[in-house]
Amino acid sequence: MTVLVTGGAGYIGSHMVLALLDAGHEGIVVLDDLSTGFDWALPPEVTLVIGDVADQALVKRIIAEHEIDALAHFAAKIVVPDSVADPLGYYLSNTVKTRALIEAAVEAGVKHVIFSSTAAVYGEPDVVPVPEDLVTSPINPYGRSKLMSEWMIADAAKAHGFSYVILRYFNVAGADPRGRSGQSAPNATHLIKVATQAALGRRSHLDVYGTDYPTRDGSCLRDYIQVSDLAEAHRVALAHLRSGGDSLTLNCGYGRGYSVLEVIEVVKRVSGRDFEVRLSPRRAGDPAQIVAKADRIRDKLGWRPQHDDLDEIVAQAFAWEEALARRNRT
Repeated sequence: MTVLVTGGAGYIGSHMVLALLDAGHEGIVVLDDLSTGFDWALPPEVTLVIGDVADQALVKRIIAEHEIDALAHFAAKIVVPDSVADPLGYYLSNTVKTRALIEAAVEAGVKHVIFSSTAAVYGEPDVVPVPEDLVTSPINPYGRSKLMSEWMIADAAKAHGFSYVILRYFNVAGADPRGRSGQSAPNATHLIKVATQAALGRRSHLDVYGTDYPTRDGSCLRDYIQVSDLAEAHRVALAHLRSGGDSLTLNCGYGRGYSVLEVIEVVKRVSGRDFEVRLSPRRAGDPAQIVAKADRIRDKLGWRPQHDDLDEIVAQAFAWEEALARRNRT
């Protein structure tokens, strides 16, 4: 049995590949256009096909040649402010291309789908922590584009008989504890990534967007999940589906939130570096706080996080940024 991982050369996808390999899984094929991913992020024993997930002929050929039974779909655009500025681009990449991919997978007989979704589908929740059965009400095109894809997958599964797990990520951070992969895109906008770059002098400063939110210090509050823990959630989701498990929609978070200002202080303390922080107005599309109610994934999949510690997450991210700096100098 072989799994096709779209976007598998990117940040989260490459960590799922590592999780599968660490568990002894040999059947892995990655499809990535390398727009934000890197071929060097993949171990040499993994097959990489460079191409577009919406290329249905290519997808069908990969599925047939490698006897693919499962699809893990990571490839997407993920930056909320960019989605506000370029909604059509986000609906194309995250919704239209997902539709083409799922159609090709269905026609080629794929039995299981794992979909990379987001807490942005909840919008500005009036219940915190956020349970999976809360009414979805996204407030930006990124969240809407992902929710549309959730609907398509659920509807297609009912019509065509495949099973799926939808994983709604909260804020992903950190790097592989063994230093094999991390967040490598130079222009990534994730807070911990940007803060570690500022700590290393690779950015002149760090902007905090909004200090007047109804939170404990006025900055946005987020639930940060370590990327290897998230990758393990995908691995156990795949095992669940292959063992005949039901289709599920699950939150991926720790159930505890940190504010932007709190995270910045942890980065300064862990790195031992100071850097300039500028207070800026709110950005369009940012909810004040969003924290996962994360009991269901533990109950349904037996998932148990191993890296639920913000200091550890920041230390991993900082070490990865140092490694990237060394790599870029060679």
